[in-house]
Amino acid sequence: MSTHKTTIALTCGAVAGPLFTVAGLAQAATRAGFDPARHQLSLLSNGPLGWLQMLNFIITGGLFLIGAMGMRAALTSGRGATWGPRLIAVFGAGMIGAGIFRPDPAFGFPPGTPDARPIPVSWHGALHYVIASAAFLALIIAAVVFARRFAAARNRGWALGSGAAAAALLTGVAAVSSGTVSPFGSIWMITSALMAFLWASAVAAHLRSASRSPAAGQPSQYDAGDLTSAAGPARPH
Repeated sequence: MSTHKTTIALTCGAVAGPLFTVAGLAQAATRAGFDPARHQLSLLSNGPLGWLQMLNFIITGGLFLIGAMGMRAALTSGRGATWGPRLIAVFGAGMIGAGIFRPDPAFGFPPGTPDARPIPVSWHGALHYVIASAAFLALIIAAVVFARRFAAARNRGWALGSGAAAAALLTGVAAVSSGTVSPFGSIWMITSALMAFLWASAVAAHLRSASRSPAAGQPSQYDAGDLTSAAGPARPH
């Protein structure tokens, strides 16, 4: 992939998380009956305006997929150079799938629907949750992979941020998978998911900035210094 195409791909990854966050929170604030203490953002895929959130999932997933290709082109060596981008790609594909297969109405959203968990769960609702769970798992592992890469480069701030993103999303998923969801658990799931989305975009933006910083004809920062050589010779991946 050429440097120009890599930059474009990383830009797509950089805007994906903020786009989902703004579009999701805007809908959460304006859709009648939506309560973040009871409802997850995926439930916004239901109702007359549900197509907006479905499109939000699909576009965001596509942008993360493109961003993953840019990450793979940028990270030519070192720890996690292969599996970090691959896991981001799996996450992006999962977001697309979660947008195509919408969840069932639940807990009174949209207004007028039963105020309980859907029983039985429809085929598309089941697919939504299976795909979304796989996407979140891929994102958690990706954050751990990048945390190890940044730690190897002695980039403590990015290593801690990546580890925090992984831990936050893991606890968020656990909070809504326990059967009984508290208001805090529901809000934390939304918060932790958006934090992880923004983290993935921040990594893409970081790599984009690093790719543009070297002088013409010099080794790129992310290949030769920023993420690898600070911890010694590049490791095989």
